Amino acid sequence: MTRINLNSLSMFDAAAQHGSFRRAAEALHLTQGAVAQQVRNLEKQTQTQLFHRLPQGLSLTEEGRAYHETVSAALQQIETATRALKPATQSITLSVPPSLASKWLVPRLANFAAQHPDISLHIHASETRTDFAKDPVDIAIRQGQVPLVPNTHCEPLAPLDLVAVARPSTNPTSLSLADTVTLPLIEDGHNRWKTLCEDRGLPYPDTVLSFNQTALAIDAAITGQGVTLAPRLLVQDALNQGHLTVLWHPAETPEAYHLLHPTSRRRHRKAVVSWLKQEVVAGPNTTPLA
Repeated sequence: MTRINLNSLSMFDAAAQHGSFRRAAEALHLTQGAVAQQVRNLEKQTQTQLFHRLPQGLSLTEEGRAYHETVSAALQQIETATRALKPATQSITLSVPPSLASKWLVPRLANFAAQHPDISLHIHASETRTDFAKDPVDIAIRQGQVPLVPNTHCEPLAPLDLVAVARPSTNPTSLSLADTVTLPLIEDGHNRWKTLCEDRGLPYPDTVLSFNQTALAIDAAITGQGVTLAPRLLVQDALNQGHLTVLWHPAETPEAYHLLHPTSRRRHRKAVVSWLKQEVVAGPNTTPLA
């Protein structure tokens, strides 16, 4: 006997399950004629009538019923074996400050998915301290001084590198701090303008536009509502695309974005950490801002 075609067996199985060539064809996204022809070929090869053709559909013959039990089990085994060949998807939860997530990470997630299809990355927007022993988090990015957390590996991701930015206009692209603070100021939850003015002995405006998140302050600057002081990492894409310009650049700060994760580094966690570092080095994202 010639070798039985696997497609014929699959169509026979579908026809047996649905009791109709038409419904089997719909399930397989084929034509009814193609399914019926394959079943006829199978009956010819096996020299056995597998179905009774009835006005309202199909009914397995006694021989067809016994054959279907074996074929169905064999197809299930093949499907199980095929699934086992595919690499299991690993889930990694990354905790990121909300503004870093929206202004830097989210536009780059398509790159991550393309490079690591076997990793399902879950983003948790938070600025609170992460307890890796209790929280369902694999990696955290936090902003500030170097955090000291027991049993946690910490490494720098990017310097904070604050810059005063505003929408491009007739203003000079390089101003002194004294000139910059005379412009409409936009504060975020860190109140950096107020701290800076107090440290330098400069007058702080009685009224400023204030937001609790840096991302919102950046959006306000993009729409021309004033000057905000933000980490370069968060505004680099907007600078690159001409939505913002740098008016003033303060001295370096010891603060930075830090990567934190448990000292036991699983393979997929290591892959995410490596990708984050690569994206920082790669620079601005080329996807246009909305």
